[in-house]
Amino acid sequence: MSTQAPTRRTGFRHRAAAGLTALILPLAAMVGLATPAEAAASATATYTKASDWGTGFEGRWTVKNTGTTTLSSWTVEWDYPAGTAVTSAWDATVTGSGTHWTAKNVGWNGTLAPGASISFGFNGTGSGSPTGCKVNGGPCDGTSQPGDNAPSAPGTPVASAITDTSVKLTWTAATDDKGVKNYDVKRDGTTIATVTGLTYTNTGLTAGTDYSYTVVARDTIDQTGPASGAASVRTTGGGTNPPVGNTVKMGYFTNWGVYGRNYHVKNIVTSGSASKITHINYAFGNVTGGKCTIGDAYADYDKAYTADQSVDGVADTWDQPLRGNFNQLRKLKKAYPNIKILWSFGGWTWSGGFGQAVQNPAAFAQSCYDLVEDPRWADVFDGIDLDWEYPNACGLSCDTSGAASFKNMMQAMRAKFGANNLVTAAVTADASAGGKIDAADYAGAAQYMNWFNVMTYDFFGAWAAKGPTAPHSPLTSYAGIPQAGFNSAEAIAKFKAKGIPANKLLLGIGFYGRGWTGVTQSAPGGTATGPAAGTYEQGIEDYKVLKASCPATGTIAGTAYAHCGTNWWSYDTPATVTSKMSWAKNQGLGGAFFWEFSGDTGNGELVGAINNGLN
Repeated sequence: MSTQAPTRRTGFRHRAAAGLTALILPLAAMVGLATPAEAAASATATYTKASDWGTGFEGRWTVKNTGTTTLSSWTVEWDYPAGTAVTSAWDATVTGSGTHWTAKNVGWNGTLAPGASISFGFNGTGSGSPTGCKVNGGPCDGTSQPGDNAPSAPGTPVASAITDTSVKLTWTAATDDKGVKNYDVKRDGTTIATVTGLTYTNTGLTAGTDYSYTVVARDTIDQTGPASGAASVRTTGGGTNPPVGNTVKMGYFTNWGVYGRNYHVKNIVTSGSASKITHINYAFGNVTGGKCTIGDAYADYDKAYTADQSVDGVADTWDQPLRGNFNQLRKLKKAYPNIKILWSFGGWTWSGGFGQAVQNPAAFAQSCYDLVEDPRWADVFDGIDLDWEYPNACGLSCDTSGAASFKNMMQAMRAKFGANNLVTAAVTADASAGGKIDAADYAGAAQYMNWFNVMTYDFFGAWAAKGPTAPHSPLTSYAGIPQAGFNSAEAIAKFKAKGIPANKLLLGIGFYGRGWTGVTQSAPGGTATGPAAGTYEQGIEDYKVLKASCPATGTIAGTAYAHCGTNWWSYDTPATVTSKMSWAKNQGLGGAFFWEFSGDTGNGELVGAINNGLN
């Protein structure tokens, strides 16, 4: 995957130029220090990192007169670790000596009345944080270190009263030890309003248009905290989508999960997930020799289950005609008759056989039909799912079967499976120009299919061992994203633009995180030394593990990230899943799917978030 330089916000050049002027002011313009005794009682200084673009950052100090007499000057001192330095500044004269930095007021902003505050900013390089802060010779905030008391993130805004031109946003309050003064409301990353309450109505919008909103809290000394989760909103009007019909809530169940992961069909019940889903994709059957074939005979239909392992509490016998996962799925459907099950073929490892199979689409479809409708388990399955990664493009191997091959395959499948069976596929989410969505005739295939599982995850990961760190499942683009077109919103938009109805598109959710190690930067865009350790594979870990071992520390582009020690992970949480489901509904999508059940908590937190978010 290629990378590109981060996009920096408007105003960066202006501020950098102003800072260069401040840095070269003569020493004669600098004012003296107040005495330590005066400083401790009369001023505080608080630091915040206003922005970070990977190769640099913007820092900001706020000096406040907490005394009862007017200050005539101020000086802030701090230390940075080696490798972190100030490169330019504004509204202060900043000088450095080794790792020690000193900022003094300029002529016009040295006088501070009681209760008044002043801020100055600077650009820097490196990833270190300031230590040993002093203001006018005394501690910056008693025994507290600067930057520790920024406000928390507000709750993810909830959209309501959506019209062609407006939306009402409501969020839960942030917390702060000194109190929250107000909130900055941001639309697509730009502040559009500052309000004191917990609601804001944005007007003057365009019909049928996608917007993303976040909220940032500001405390009584104007220190800002992390942004809330993103709320994605599509205004009404501007064209119509086909009716959604029955919303799909589908999850993948892997046959190999019964081994090391010790995850069985019964776990879908005990987690509470069975009552919250509509479909299951059973993964995977193989594609080899031009045919659909069994993936794991023992797990699929031979493994014997004891009573305590079985969905209905009845043990398998040695002579019964069907055991294994297939029999457990049969029992699940009996207990939850609303659930439909598809047998999924291919996947990352077994997609190499599709190129040969589609040379004779009719024969391939016949082989798949014969296997799915085998009399031993025909009642278990309600259709077929084809996970070809990727037609006429490269995955684990490269396919050159041509742009029409996917459409031809799905046409043959529908002809063979008929109108009463489900025919679906997992498809790429690469919306880059000339990318994988453009490589195959997905639009031509849509008429034969019930829906597409758009794999809106795995956009970024530690296969790029040195980084930059980036969320593997971004809902939207963001400044500094390593690859244009690698996000859910652009993928869905591109499929729609090709003429695929919105209600035939499902949004994908990963029940796992992807991560790096050797990372010092908390925000996305940092460098790394390689993949973080995972339970089963480097660079990947289940949500149920990450929830406790590396809790989320921030959100970007609608998904969460976490920095713990030197590890950096990105993953979806119940809060970000809820936000994504709201977006999916606003887009008129057919629902959502996830990979895969065993990554969820024992009480099915993420499945619950999908269900609640789509209801």
